[in-house]
Amino acid sequence: MVTSIKGNDTSTFGGNVDVPQIVTDAPAFSAYDTGGNQTINNVTFTKINFNSISFDTASDFNTTNARFIPSVEGYYQLNAHFSTNSYSGNSNNNLILIYKNGSSIARGSGGYMQVGAWFYGTASALVYANGTTDYFEIFIYQSSGTTTSVQAGTLEVRNFNGHLARAV
Repeated sequence: MVTSIKGNDTSTFGGNVDVPQIVTDAPAFSAYDTGGNQTINNVTFTKINFNSISFDTASDFNTTNARFIPSVEGYYQLNAHFSTNSYSGNSNNNLILIYKNGSSIARGSGGYMQVGAWFYGTASALVYANGTTDYFEIFIYQSSGTTTSVQAGTLEVRNFNGHLARAV
C-alpha cells in the first residue's frame, strides 16, 4: 500500500509508473447507411454499404468504398451492427463479418427479434492496423434459401464504428 508519493512513484509496489503517450487526435468514426435497404443474395458474402458519417475525427472512413483506412498505426476497437427487414426462419443462417485487407478476421453473432420479425447481428474485434495500407470492411453472409434485405436509414439498424484503442 502506498503511504507517500515521491516524484512519480505512484505504484503500490514502490516503483515508477510509465504513462503511455496520449494521442489527442486519435482516429474515431461512426458510419451508417441512408441509401435504402441493401439486397443480400442467398449463400453469398456481401459487402455492406455505409454512405453517411456521424463523425470521423481523422477523415479515415471512405463512404465511396465503405472502408475504414486508419491513418495511425495501432490497435483499434471495431464494431458493426445490422438488421434485416425480414426473418429468414433460421437465425443461424446469418453472419456479420469484419474483413481486413479483403479477408475475414472476425465473425459476429445475432438473434431474432420477434416484435419486428427481423434478424440482427453484431460483430466486434480489437484489431491491429499499420496506419498506411490496412483497411477494414463489413460483410454479411446469409443462407436462408432466398434473398433478404439489410435495413438502412438510421444509425441503429446498419452501422460501423471504431476508435484507436492504443497507438504503436
